[in-house]
Amino acid sequence: MQSSVTLSLYQPAAASTIPKSNYTVNHSLPFSPSKPINLRFCGLRREAFSGFSSLSRSQPLQSKIHSNKINSAISASLSDNGSAPKSFDYDLVIIGAGVGGHGAALHAVEKGLKTAIIEGDVIGGTCVNRGCVPSKALLAVSGRMRELQNEHHMKALGLQVAAAGYDRQGVADHANNLATKIRNNLTNSMKALGVDILTGVGSIMGPHKVRYGKLDSPGNIVTAKDIIIATGSVPFVPKGIEVDGKTVITSDHALKLESVPDWIAIVGSGYIGLEFSDVYTALGSEVTFIEALDQLMPGFDPEIGKLAQRVLINPRKIDYHTGVFATKITPAKNGKPVTIELIDAKTKEPKDTLEVDAALIATGRAPFTDGLGLDSVHVERKRGFVPVDERMRVLDFKGDPVPHLYCIGDANGKMMLAHAASAQGISVIEQITGRDHVLNHLSIPAACFTHPEISMVGLTEPQAREKAEKEGFEVSVSKTSFKANTKALAENEGEGLAKLIYRPDNGEILGVHIFGLHAADLIHEASNAIALGTRIQDIKFAVHAHPTLSEVIDELFKSAKVKAHASGPVSEPVAV
Repeated sequence: MQSSVTLSLYQPAAASTIPKSNYTVNHSLPFSPSKPINLRFCGLRREAFSGFSSLSRSQPLQSKIHSNKINSAISASLSDNGSAPKSFDYDLVIIGAGVGGHGAALHAVEKGLKTAIIEGDVIGGTCVNRGCVPSKALLAVSGRMRELQNEHHMKALGLQVAAAGYDRQGVADHANNLATKIRNNLTNSMKALGVDILTGVGSIMGPHKVRYGKLDSPGNIVTAKDIIIATGSVPFVPKGIEVDGKTVITSDHALKLESVPDWIAIVGSGYIGLEFSDVYTALGSEVTFIEALDQLMPGFDPEIGKLAQRVLINPRKIDYHTGVFATKITPAKNGKPVTIELIDAKTKEPKDTLEVDAALIATGRAPFTDGLGLDSVHVERKRGFVPVDERMRVLDFKGDPVPHLYCIGDANGKMMLAHAASAQGISVIEQITGRDHVLNHLSIPAACFTHPEISMVGLTEPQAREKAEKEGFEVSVSKTSFKANTKALAENEGEGLAKLIYRPDNGEILGVHIFGLHAADLIHEASNAIALGTRIQDIKFAVHAHPTLSEVIDELFKSAKVKAHASGPVSEPVAV
């Protein structure tokens, strides 16, 4: 699901004094600027899942630290957080503590930058609190329910299971508890590494200046050599739709699972809509999709989408209306159901009126960038997005980079995924610490956590063929089925397909799409190959353990037909 932090950022009030850290340096902690901490480059890093424990395992706190003082010692003034130049309070200030801001902050500390992060809502942003994390908890439940309810599947494995049931509040608590745990771990990881967490809404006051604090207070001003905007996005609700949070809801409300309606309409059949259809149908709801385009799952490779519809839509209690807009949705009131007025997407003529128990608005995300104070640096937003170049540098109204100002994640609109935001943040830190870096967005994978899962990286087949026609090269496609994989058959999960789109003249991987068991885990071999520029004729020699699902990808690469003695260079990484 889509990512990033959702903050309430408003135009700043008059600023007051520069804050001083409330924390003290404890030189007996196991951090040293001369020995930077080795952090892994991922969206939610290892430290986020282990709190302080991973640090203590690698190098225990010295015995001089008394147990009743540990919490105050692990603080925002650790020596490993660097020392800002005398002219600035910080080397780096990040507005927004979602996955993107968190990833940037941890990498900044590794590079020796004195770092602060401003958060006006809760640490973890949308991903941790209202997106990726709690949705996976719900999907874990739906996957188990679906398996237990599949009598044929159980019988094929020799298992006999009584009728499966669930406790709605217990399911909701599982999702909420997971979000709380990850949020606390992210907070602890930043504190342990010496990142100052400044509470309040943030806005830019001018070059190198950021204001933070409560909306009804003067706030505080901090200065930084570099500033990163990482304020994320919020659910997009089209005009004419009245959201009451009970019967007409967004993903923010749905993740609380306050009810499981008998019949729910889902407006939009992208990642969010598909995942929630998986949850609701497993828990007993009937689902109706409302899609503006002529086909369901319009963002997926057409062949993968067709197979996914056959498995994820057709056999389940799901019907759909395509090529229609929901122009008006009225919540249930006074015993009346939710009403949805549909019109033809092309002719705009009235098409139908639906009456359902609830409606979920899954029409995408909108950048949350209001009140950032961008006017103070002559920046004009485009449809709410902050304009950036390929290096995530914010552009002013003339199209020139604003010195020392960057924007990552959903707020810039390049790729609205949590791990993309983190990767962009890491790329920015590389640049401001002296190493030029351009992120290849075509190497960033995406996944939809239905049962089975869908994953993809790079171009779809139509996109690849369009590119080939313009640039004058040939495109080939190879496929392999999960039905030929031993591990998938052992799990009785042979339904699935992997598809490789490539250049036969030089072995360049243009795109990989997977539908099947653990597709979200399998895609990374392909995404890393694209990121590193590895060609098919080289990756064919990689060895995969047997029997594993990874052999699906092994067979996929081995089945590709690259021309003999192909030596043409792989295209340079593309900055999208």
